[in-house]
Amino acid sequence: MGIEQRSNAGAGLVPGASPAGAATMRAAVQHRYGPPSVLVVAEVGLPLPGRGDVLVQVGAASVHPGDYFVMTGEPYVVRLVFGLRRPRHGIPGRDLAGVVAAVGKDVTALRPGDKVFGWSATGTLAEYACVPADHLVSVPANLSIVDAAAVPTSAMTALQALRDIANVRPGQTVLVTGASGGVGSFAVQIAKAFGAEVTGVCSTRNVDLVRSLGADHVVDYTETDFTRTGKRYDVILDNVEAQPLAAVRRALAATGTLIPNSGRGGRWLGPLGRIVKARVLSGFTRQRLKPFTSVGKRQDLLTLADLLTTGQVTPAIDRTYPLDEAADALRYVAAGHTRGKVVVTPSDDRTDENDPTRACARPNLPPLRRTNRSSRK
Repeated sequence: MGIEQRSNAGAGLVPGASPAGAATMRAAVQHRYGPPSVLVVAEVGLPLPGRGDVLVQVGAASVHPGDYFVMTGEPYVVRLVFGLRRPRHGIPGRDLAGVVAAVGKDVTALRPGDKVFGWSATGTLAEYACVPADHLVSVPANLSIVDAAAVPTSAMTALQALRDIANVRPGQTVLVTGASGGVGSFAVQIAKAFGAEVTGVCSTRNVDLVRSLGADHVVDYTETDFTRTGKRYDVILDNVEAQPLAAVRRALAATGTLIPNSGRGGRWLGPLGRIVKARVLSGFTRQRLKPFTSVGKRQDLLTLADLLTTGQVTPAIDRTYPLDEAADALRYVAAGHTRGKVVVTPSDDRTDENDPTRACARPNLPPLRRTNRSSRK
């Protein structure tokens, strides 16, 4: 499965760059597809970087719904990419932030000791991860490792949806459903950075959070159905897809863009049926119905780093879990009610509150729930 890797911590690395310690690490491992209970924390081989890779000592790794789909192997269509009978890579997780421990011979832009964040295709819920150098950028000075880990996949999804698919421009009206979630919390801030008038849709308990993220208007879906208010939007980023496509289109401007983005669907094909329907309908209307798949791009990560540095975007962290409770983190994400991002740390230091870089650029962001083991339900 690629998890019990034989390690020679010095081979293929810049001289003197090998990480100290033994050639094993702790990681969350799955030997088969299934619910979070299939995860076990075990000692596995330390991954060995190739010539263009970086070995990162993971300080934090965030999880998102896509990680849950891959772990369970449902919808079954994901197995065509990640392994038919069992996961090709037995360590789950995609996003990470940490410190460079060693670099491959061809890596010149990074060196041991650099703080970096980015994404990996071979698992990040571990003490170390092997990452292609072009999947990493430097952590902004005003950001902690925990906050940086929350960024890559969710923020890139929001950025690409709003900039590349919807081409959001100043003065446009943008509605974001699931505005308090992982992608949604970034989308509200990025749309504001693009000069849009932003409406966020969320539950009652998250109204203050979404407003603090910069939303001009907040719709509490427990009290108001945004599809029946008569208001029309130039862009709708639908991260929930709780409403039928026809209903959501009522709230879309005549030439507006709708981006369905929940990822949920049937057991076999997931959201593919809805994607096909949206693309077919798009050919018969002036409204643009544009499902899409986010792709990791280093340049987009650099764009996000600029937005983070200037304080236009600030990660919202819901909970942090230690590596031993990675299964709980994925179970919580699967429930679908996260407030921002969920992060896993290899140590049991959940909040690193003493780190001065924890200070947010937006000081009025309401404190999110940071749950200790003794109080988590």
